[in-house]
Amino acid sequence: MTRPVLLGICGALRADSTNRKLLNEAARLFGEAEFAIADLDFPLYDGDAEDANGIPQAVQTLSDQIAAADAVIISTPEYNKGVTGVLKNALDWVSRTKGNPWKDKPVATMSAAAGRAGGERAQVMLRACLTAFRPRLLLGPEIALHDSANQFDENGRLTGELYEKNLDTLMQSLRAEIADWQPA
Repeated sequence: MTRPVLLGICGALRADSTNRKLLNEAARLFGEAEFAIADLDFPLYDGDAEDANGIPQAVQTLSDQIAAADAVIISTPEYNKGVTGVLKNALDWVSRTKGNPWKDKPVATMSAAAGRAGGERAQVMLRACLTAFRPRLLLGPEIALHDSANQFDENGRLTGELYEKNLDTLMQSLRAEIADWQPA
């Protein structure tokens, strides 16, 4: 079997985001794969701009990356009890591209946030936003990393055994979902 292609989507733009660290840990625990984290630095969606200029190349690149991936992992912080504007904007833009790159795509969601709920509300909102695209959402174990700034060591590795165990279980489920998938 060829190495699976795994795409990470981070709902935060910060280079040192704990959600980016969580994606890297997820990829490490997933095991051998081609892994990349998508760039979501897009202009705000504007229908007039789309009519005038078409789909921005960065958006088309993300759509193509989603389509080419065997699976997608999305990690988002929680901003004001929901997903980040960056992530919602990316979902809105990709929905405007030709075809539906999300259809039947295995997708695992997770979150890392400062608050004690670890971004649970953002994940609920994210799943609701993704439902229209009809991916194959993995529903557990849920990864909602609370106090996220204190959950990684100096090398970016998770320090909590339970988080690492649950993340490993989620990644092995994602690997199995890829192996079990039969195109229609």
